[in-house]
Amino acid sequence: MNRFIIALAAGLGILATAPAQAQTPNTLLNVSYDISRELYAEINVAFAKQWKAKTGQDVTINQSHNGSSRQARSILEGLEADVVTFNQVTDVQVLYDRGKLIPADWAKRLPNNSSPYYSLPAFLVRAGNPKGIKDWDDLVKPGVQVIFPNPKTSGNARYTYLAAYAFAKNKYGADKADDFIKKLFANVPVFDTGGRAATTTFVERGTGDVLITFEAETSSIRDLAGKDKYEVVVPPTSVLAEFPVTVVDKYADKHGTKALATAYLEFLYSPEGQDIEAKGYNRVTDKTVMAKYKDKFPEVKLYRVEDEFGGWDKLNAEHLNPGAKLDTLFGGK
Repeated sequence: MNRFIIALAAGLGILATAPAQAQTPNTLLNVSYDISRELYAEINVAFAKQWKAKTGQDVTINQSHNGSSRQARSILEGLEADVVTFNQVTDVQVLYDRGKLIPADWAKRLPNNSSPYYSLPAFLVRAGNPKGIKDWDDLVKPGVQVIFPNPKTSGNARYTYLAAYAFAKNKYGADKADDFIKKLFANVPVFDTGGRAATTTFVERGTGDVLITFEAETSSIRDLAGKDKYEVVVPPTSVLAEFPVTVVDKYADKHGTKALATAYLEFLYSPEGQDIEAKGYNRVTDKTVMAKYKDKFPEVKLYRVEDEFGGWDKLNAEHLNPGAKLDTLFGGK
């Protein structure tokens, strides 16, 4: 089997919009999360075509991909992103909290808390589902190898942690949730730094019985590799994963790209943008588009961070900040 990253890009018929070049007013840098390469390559082509028809201007959108939290740190250290398209609210919020690169009210500038689409952690298992994995309970059984990235570097993995914790808290009680997470971590043989690296471990190296990643990634792998090799399992419950976006005002102002960057993000909410996102197995808020792709999305009960963890501020303080619960449960891994 060809390397997954190359095969996925070739299978979808999309590559980077254009080679990297010096920043100009018609060039954007989109700094994004690890497994969004193919989605934004397709978005970029469609947006560039629309912008050309509207303004007569050619536009180049360059892409940067890595674990969402690592990307946020890179921007704080000087990576001059015009826009970010991340997979976790905290990785955008830190651009204000630690760098004042964006305004405090960034989440109010676009609809749905500046999240044009959403997803959830789901499971990818090997054909026939030999370990019978159907729900979060099955992941902590002896002998089950679970693959997902390091929750210290990957927003993708933190959503897996949150979904598993919410499941355990609701089924067994808050006092048993910590033990459940410890068992889950103990069943992970290797923690990669990002979602795509974890996919490579599961697909190319053949490691593990189940890959946990965003629903869009599980379905894309299945479609590319074939239903004779993989099956998608959407558990009965999961956690709502928002994908927040924002213009990085400090750098967009510096580059003179503020209007272009804003139009680029607004395109993600347009019918054409929503169609591309849903076609790629991302759930969107446009009801007409979702109706078109309803067969792609099984019913699932989604826990919300606000309801299960008291909001992002409380979640950070109790779970995600250095020295908080995640650090304790993750231990020396």
